[in-house]
Amino acid sequence: MRQIVLDTETTGLEHKLEHRIVEIAAVELCNRQFTGNHFHYFLNPERDSDEGALQVHGLTTEFLKDKPRFYEISKEFTSFINNAELIIHNAPFDVGFLNHELGLANLNTLDNYCLTVTDTLRLAKEFHPGKRNNLDALCERYNIDNSKRTLHGALLDAELLAEVYLAMTRGQESLLVELEYVELIQQQALSKLDNVNLKIIEATAEEYAQHLLILENISIESNNNCLWNRFERENSIDDKSMWGRK
Repeated sequence: MRQIVLDTETTGLEHKLEHRIVEIAAVELCNRQFTGNHFHYFLNPERDSDEGALQVHGLTTEFLKDKPRFYEISKEFTSFINNAELIIHNAPFDVGFLNHELGLANLNTLDNYCLTVTDTLRLAKEFHPGKRNNLDALCERYNIDNSKRTLHGALLDAELLAEVYLAMTRGQESLLVELEYVELIQQQALSKLDNVNLKIIEATAEEYAQHLLILENISIESNNNCLWNRFERENSIDDKSMWGRK
């Protein structure tokens, strides 16, 4: 299973107000293991950041002016996330910005490239209702070292989020392993039964006659609503064939 843990930094809070992405990072997991592969770019947004956003990520217009524009790295980005599950904290925010940037680059929306998007903020709220569930709080809760996080940075945040996600879903992983083990035991048991020659004991004529008498009594008592008779009629099964008699 291939998963991509993704984060972005932006010039502001609303892509509808033409705010843009200034940093994008994605970290690859395969079968819940870090592969060492990642995607990371600082981007020229062709506009200034809001003061509030600048205080969060510290990426100045001067620093970003010689960086590539999103459309220049867009094909590389869509190739990196292709056929993977995206894991994003507060996914609607990043997905909105990414779809805006993809649209400006004349490309399809995100769901045309990735398999699905998992929102870790939604998961955290389900697992820890009523508690703080931002990235710093989750790092503290799961004993993940975030001491290098003095400012928000997309690559560091993606790496931290990957560790948080693995820690947060470890119980689900154990459950899946248990279910796979149970399924294996069931398959082994069924394979053993395939090699067993079961002895079939057919009803005697006397037993069959008693069976018919019981059914007749049940039919009388139930105003002709005997379920067994109804089953035989619906499935067109002869009484004798049901009891192994020819």
